Amino acid sequence: VQLQAFGGGLVQAGGSLRLSCAVSGTSHGINLMGWHRQAPGMQRELVAVITAAGTTNYADSVKGRFTISRDNAKSTVYLQMNSLQPEDTAVYYCRVLVNFAGYWGQGTLVTVSS
Repeated sequence: VQLQAFGGGLVQAGGSLRLSCAVSGTSHGINLMGWHRQAPGMQRELVAVITAAGTTNYADSVKGRFTISRDNAKSTVYLQMNSLQPEDTAVYYCRVLVNFAGYWGQGTLVTVSS
């Protein structure tokens, strides 16, 4: 199972970015899909998750600004990030559970300038 994340970059405060993460090596048994992030000098933290049924959960810091979604036919998870703030600057990692085994993507850098 491999994960390939796309969509990071540099954006001004108040701007938007959309991250995507494609899962290859399997198209079955993908349970939970999610995004985590790690800012410099900080621990990795959960940003958002989505179940196979589409139930979502978000960190308080991103509620109302970020939206997670998934396309099961494409084995892809997305993170739409709006109203970005400098404190959202981090490396964003996708993570999936495939048959309840966890896999990480390689990370994509999001930088928000003030």
